[in-house]
Amino acid sequence: MADIFIVGYDGSEAAQRAVDFAAARAKVAKAELHLVLVVEWSPYSFHTPEELAERHKRREQELTRANAIVQPVADKLNAGGISATCEARHGNACDLLSSIAEEKGAVQIIIGRTGGSGFANRLLGGQVITLAQASPVPVTIVP
Repeated sequence: MADIFIVGYDGSEAAQRAVDFAAARAKVAKAELHLVLVVEWSPYSFHTPEELAERHKRREQELTRANAIVQPVADKLNAGGISATCEARHGNACDLLSSIAEEKGAVQIIIGRTGGSGFANRLLGGQVITLAQASPVPVTIVP
């Protein structure tokens, strides 16, 4: 069974650098890539059935759009000889990437660093730092 690398992808330049890095490593290691696009979603609730129905409809539309962003990347990797799958999910990026890594038995998570040079980012970190601390597998952060 081939190793699996989870790759966080959001369509940004940083995410594409992470995909390129992961693809190069996957080719050498004969590993599989699983691209994950996380749509951040707050779990707050509405009060009326109409509002709940509208929220569900918007959520499904967001997942459809997200899949349309990540699927072509996986298709391109597969066409290039790298085994790749993908999915889009709603939730917290750190939690989902960690849980998907566990579900799939991944050996590594690869994500792109988007920058953020402000004092607050340096002091408090961000999702990248949180993921690096909480992940069940090693995390590679691609600059």
